[in-house]
Amino acid sequence: MTDDRLPLGELMAKADDGDFLRSVAESVLQILMEADVEGVIGAARYERSGERATYRNGYRDRTLDTRLGTLNLKIPKLRTGAYFPGFLEPRRTVEKALVAVIQEAWIAGVSTRRVDDLVQAMGLSGISKSSVSKLCKDIDERVMSFLQRPLTGDWPYLWLDATYLKVREGGRVVSVAVIVAVSVTTEGRREIVGLHIGPSEAEIFWTDFLRDLVKRGLTGVKLVISDAHEGLKAAIRRVLGATWQRCRVHWTRNALAYVPKAHQTMVAAGLRQAFQQPDQAAARASLSHFADQLHNRWPKLKVFVDDSLDDVLAYMSFPAQHRTKLHSTNPLERLNKEIKRRADVVGIFPNEDSIRRLIGAVLLEANDDWQLQHRYMQIEGMTELATPMINPQALTITPQAS
Repeated sequence: MTDDRLPLGELMAKADDGDFLRSVAESVLQILMEADVEGVIGAARYERSGERATYRNGYRDRTLDTRLGTLNLKIPKLRTGAYFPGFLEPRRTVEKALVAVIQEAWIAGVSTRRVDDLVQAMGLSGISKSSVSKLCKDIDERVMSFLQRPLTGDWPYLWLDATYLKVREGGRVVSVAVIVAVSVTTEGRREIVGLHIGPSEAEIFWTDFLRDLVKRGLTGVKLVISDAHEGLKAAIRRVLGATWQRCRVHWTRNALAYVPKAHQTMVAAGLRQAFQQPDQAAARASLSHFADQLHNRWPKLKVFVDDSLDDVLAYMSFPAQHRTKLHSTNPLERLNKEIKRRADVVGIFPNEDSIRRLIGAVLLEANDDWQLQHRYMQIEGMTELATPMINPQALTITPQAS
């Protein structure tokens, strides 16, 4: 086995160099590694042994920052398997944390120079532009693979929600719409299926996004839940032919805007009572009756309710087990908060690629967490969706000439 005595003669010869303690530390750690790797191999160097598990295969250089200075170590390599000294594990953790910091900074749109400044501020030697670019490429590949993955099977429910972020464009700061799409499979599993960035929420914007989802395999959509966007409604009819559910939370907020603040609590209670009805017909009757009662006081509220009645009650024609998740975009609330929290740290994004990198990474992480949770919706209600349903909104579509 290895001689575990320190080479004192060699160390004393270096005493005049001013690096005596550092040399001692290097030698001690090297001896510890050599003894440790012999235990892993099952034999000393050049020793014949029936217990030998593998062979040495050279060394790899490694530095270790200590109070004595930077120690230069040589970590033994093995032909099969791997060896890593236990005393370097804290350093490995630090390196993982450093990589995480670099990735966080990079996906936040921080320049290579500023990332290098950040690394040096942490007391390390810095990082090259090629290293940062490699990290960036790794993130982009994983994010784009997730966002562009094929979608298989049917996706009966689709939630769409938009948030606005600031980005630099042509020397000025503009707002862009960032759309996140979440859907549920017939197995009741929730997944993030798309991310789209654009200058506005016009019909062409929504149409391009929905067509891309369909191209990737999104089929079987029966209900789309979102806020009120005329362009989106037209795109849903054109691309998906699905029923549209207007977010009930946003709808209620819009309705209360027609009522003086002193009376909003009373009106909100009346609207909630209508939504608590057991079926769509009863809810429609209750909501219409309530609006009629308030017609003389707030005629604009009556008009608003009449015009949007079908849109806000569309979810009630779907399985009762699913309705609590279908009437609004609230299921996306926690996800949107996380997006905003991460985006607020950046403030103004340097370009759309940095938005896609950061938000895509957030969505990828959230989607992985969802897959470890229980089913988002009861699978029993999915069987009811197999029965053909009449789409009252689709009946108003005028066929276009080919």
